[in-house]
Amino acid sequence: MVDGRGRVVAAATDGACRGNPGPGGWGALLRFEDGSVEEFGGHDPATTNNRMELQAALALLERLKDLPRHPDLTLRTDSKYLIDGLGSWLKGWKRKGWRTAAGKPVLNQDLWKSLDAARLDDVPLTHVKGHSGDPDNERVDRIAVAFSHGAAAAPDLTAGVKGSVSPAAPDNDSAPLPLQQLLTRLELADRLADGAFSLTAIELAQLVEQPLKQLESKDGPWMWRDWLVSPEDTGRWRLSRREGGSGES
Repeated sequence: MVDGRGRVVAAATDGACRGNPGPGGWGALLRFEDGSVEEFGGHDPATTNNRMELQAALALLERLKDLPRHPDLTLRTDSKYLIDGLGSWLKGWKRKGWRTAAGKPVLNQDLWKSLDAARLDDVPLTHVKGHSGDPDNERVDRIAVAFSHGAAAAPDLTAGVKGSVSPAAPDNDSAPLPLQQLLTRLELADRLADGAFSLTAIELAQLVEQPLKQLESKDGPWMWRDWLVSPEDTGRWRLSRREGGSGES
């Protein structure tokens, strides 16, 4: 246990760059069994989008190595570069002395070597389509974009931030960030219900922002906002829309 938070049940990273190359930023997020969240990020004044994607994953893996992890934990990322590099390309690069199939030096070798050393066998990578409504992917994207404007533009981060950051200036044309995040989750819930998709307990905890242990204690249907959440024989959960319904939030 870490301060009573339990195991890490969800993890996400993203990188951003203005200009590519140009000023960049990265963001990372961890969710724990008790529902708490830990966020962190960083800035680089001259970098590329790919480097920021790698840096985000490296920072998260280095943080994860000291934390208890749920056996179903995956690192969620929208970077195919990161997934293909760790999953397919890395072995060939090492065998060829850090050269590509064309004989050219591998780009970003420093970060790839650090990632190779930091990788965790029990934490596979999962691809998530960027800007598809995934709440954690949307959040780390916002963190990365904010940091790309400089450390002084960093957003308010939930526990675990290293160093001093200042909140971003409010955008008078936008809804408050918590309301934006809630809207993203509600839109995702509607799509899940319309498509009759089932969710694991970890995925459901991420959506409804409730502790995993609290969900695991439920053995029958229950209401979350305007959706009925029903258990399946497989141990998964399914959402169905209840117009006009009200329940716990």
